[in-house]
Amino acid sequence: MKRIITATVQNRSGVLNRVTGMMQRRQFNIESISVGETETPGISKMTLVVEVSDHQKIEQLTKQLNKQIDVIKVSDITDKAIVARELALIKVASSPHLSTEIQGLITPFRASVIDISKDSITIQVTGKPEKTDALISLLRPYGIKELAKTGVTAFLRGHQPQQAQVTDLNQFSV
Repeated sequence: MKRIITATVQNRSGVLNRVTGMMQRRQFNIESISVGETETPGISKMTLVVEVSDHQKIEQLTKQLNKQIDVIKVSDITDKAIVARELALIKVASSPHLSTEIQGLITPFRASVIDISKDSITIQVTGKPEKTDALISLLRPYGIKELAKTGVTAFLRGHQPQQAQVTDLNQFSV
């Protein structure tokens, strides 16, 4: 099962290498990883999408990440209310008469044309991975010349629903 893990880390040389090295040694497969600065200077956030076989493995992964010296906080946010996006740049073979057709095709995806030439058109789309994958599938018949995806970047939504905890069973008696 795919899991989305976020790690808040010190923005120092070698942190990414140490994290990915640890995951490689423990045989975790990283499907995507994105890293960028946060609102706090010197702090970065990593978003990792990993394939794990069971809950025990994901627990092991978060514990091992927390042991890394430059890691401040690790969270498995897969089952929480999150905002998750990725960016895809897609260069498609195109001619002047196909250009209008392709632009009509990308409109429902809120994608935009960022470059156009006599033999290609480059499209930018952001959104959930399912959205970017759907657009890529629709553009394949036109001939994709080049494709680059960022991988998922995610964090928790502003308000997380709390799970109800019953401490006094008498409060629910009728």
